[in-house]
Amino acid sequence: MITCTALRWGAPGQPLTPALDLRLETGSLTGVIGANGTGKSSLLKVIAGLQKPLVGKVTLDIPRRGGLSFLPQQQHLDRQFPISLQELVAAGFWGSQLSAPQRSQRLQAVLEDWCLGGLEQRPLMALSGGELQRALLARMSLADTPVLLLDEPHAALDEDGQALCWKHIHAWHDEGRTVVVVCHDLASVRQHTQQVVQIKSTGCLFGPSKELIRPQPHMQVA
Repeated sequence: MITCTALRWGAPGQPLTPALDLRLETGSLTGVIGANGTGKSSLLKVIAGLQKPLVGKVTLDIPRRGGLSFLPQQQHLDRQFPISLQELVAAGFWGSQLSAPQRSQRLQAVLEDWCLGGLEQRPLMALSGGELQRALLARMSLADTPVLLLDEPHAALDEDGQALCWKHIHAWHDEGRTVVVVCHDLASVRQHTQQVVQIKSTGCLFGPSKELIRPQPHMQVA
């Protein structure tokens, strides 16, 4: 369970929204939407403990052998760092109790799941945006954590890649994990999530996705 109590975040002295009180139940699938600059990514960082709130607090009710995994936007990744795609994905094993043979078998299966077979030794700088995004998502597949925070998992993915992304998100949710997804594609959020947090400078709204996101001809947030 994720609980935000009187939470405000943003630059020092410049909170992005009024205080937020929010409760996300264990095993829920939640979308986070809003215009650019409203603080969607920052909210995920605060929940993940990567950024301190201005006021208020975040409480995570996570099993002892738990934790959370955070998918950052790929622009924050140093593509000059000298590692291969396989090494990037294998970082998802951090803290894993699997044996070396089990890791090898699991890694190969995940690479195939994300259509990354044959790219194992390719350096990050040689990957396309879509390949890198799928590699980052594949790393999440190896993380055995009950909470997944995904910041724009759609980024750089083509239509097939987006379908693959949502397939895995639903699989993680079906496993009982708590999943929070920042996404600009309102149609996808409405279709695939149970509930949504809409962030505005005037305040945040929280409710069922199909109620807060009305069907429109064009459903992209600028």
